[in-house]
Amino acid sequence: MGRFHRHDDGAAHSHEHTGSSHDHGDHTGYSTGTLRVDVLESIFAENDVRAKVNREAFEANGIRSLNLMSSPGSGKTTVLGATLDELAGQLAVGIIEGDIATDLDATKLAGRGAQISLLNTSNGFGGECHLDAPMVNRALQGLDLPALDLVIIENVGNLVCPAEFDVGEHAKAMVYSVTEGEDKPLKYPVMFRSVDVVLLNKIDLVPYLDVDIDQCIAHVREVNPTATILPVSARTGSGMQEWFGWLRRFVDSALT
Repeated sequence: MGRFHRHDDGAAHSHEHTGSSHDHGDHTGYSTGTLRVDVLESIFAENDVRAKVNREAFEANGIRSLNLMSSPGSGKTTVLGATLDELAGQLAVGIIEGDIATDLDATKLAGRGAQISLLNTSNGFGGECHLDAPMVNRALQGLDLPALDLVIIENVGNLVCPAEFDVGEHAKAMVYSVTEGEDKPLKYPVMFRSVDVVLLNKIDLVPYLDVDIDQCIAHVREVNPTATILPVSARTGSGMQEWFGWLRRFVDSALT
């Protein structure tokens, strides 16, 4: 069966699996190929239209927006909690909290001076593994945009799909935990290639792990030579001032 694939340049096509030793059954009753690609290309096109609307809404209100991505368990919400504590009283921050289900992460971030708009992707039959621009557009209705300086979109934990969808952000960042191993940038290059900043989190655990932090950084550089890489520990605060400084400069860039 053909599998849809979209390249970084926007081109799309389907791959045919060959050499398989198992029977896929009789597929003559339906067709795949061009129609399937056209439908998915239409989905991406609609997403990009809505992303433009989101970006225009941010810019009309003088807001910088950041799409924050990671795998599950990387410490993304802990990073956000520390960030809100640091920026409270300095920057007005809105959080779009994306999760397949529950309000657990939104609850952790509550009471830290930020506006929070919860976005669950569950539809009763599972849930989307990423946020797209129409979802973010709906979540924006829960924020008072004129009152904000920065909107951080906490995407669903996943190292594949979130990188492929423009949601209207001005920059992308990701949290990459040392507990995930040194090979993740090589195994998930689309994600690592798409981001402007990589927070290499949980460096306080390095003495207890069989991991080479320099190798983690080198592998990020292989797929993304220009990304800012910040080794941090959101738990202890080590390196976090560099992250806070990056965010302040990012927000200030909206004024230039």
